[in-house]
Amino acid sequence: LHLSIRRQRQMCIRDRIRTYKKLDFTYGRIDVKAKMPSKTNGVWPAIWLLGSNYESIDWPACGEIDIMEHGLGATNHVSSALHTPSSSSATINTLGIDISDVSANYHVYSMNWSPNQITFLVDNVGFYTYNPSEKNDSTWPFYEEQFILLNVAMGGISGNIDAGFTQSSMIVDYVRVYQEAPLSVDKGLDLNSTLKLYPNPATDLS
Repeated sequence: LHLSIRRQRQMCIRDRIRTYKKLDFTYGRIDVKAKMPSKTNGVWPAIWLLGSNYESIDWPACGEIDIMEHGLGATNHVSSALHTPSSSSATINTLGIDISDVSANYHVYSMNWSPNQITFLVDNVGFYTYNPSEKNDSTWPFYEEQFILLNVAMGGISGNIDAGFTQSSMIVDYVRVYQEAPLSVDKGLDLNSTLKLYPNPATDLS
C-alpha cells in the first residue's frame, strides 16, 4: 500500500486512508509496518487515531492519538503524541525516538491502548506511556471509540515544502488490530486441539 503525495502545478495532492464508520473501536493494540518517505522538508507522514465522535464534540475533546509522526524533527526521528482538552490544543503529551533508516527499511509502529494507559512502541520496544493520575474528560477522552488514519500531509508544522519537491510515498506493509476476546463459559479452551508447537517435534533441538 502506497500513500503518496505529489505536486501538480501549484498545489499538492495528499493521500489518506481512514476507517471511520468501517472500523471504530475502543482499546486494543495496533501494529503498522511501514516505510517512511525520504526526508524532504514539508513532508509529514502520520499514523494516528481520532475520536469517532469528532463531528459532535469537536477536537480536541474527541481525543487524538498519534502513533507515529515523521517530518517534525531530524531525519530518522519519529514521535508519538496525545491531544486532549487538558493540553489546551498544544502538543505537551509527546515523546520522540531516533531509529535507523526510516526510509530505507520497514519498522513496526505500535500502540497498546487499555482503560488505564496508552503505551507507544517501535519494533516492539516501548518508549512512551501516557497514564495521567486523574482520568476525566479533560485528560482521558480515550474511553470512546476511535478510528484509524494513515496519511501523508504537507507543510504546516513540518516546515516549508522544498522547491524541487515532486512526489513522495509512505509504503505500508500491513495494519493489524488486536483486541481481547474473552472465552465464553460454554466454549472452553481445548489445549490439545488449539495449540500447536513448531518446529515439530518440540523436543528436537538439533
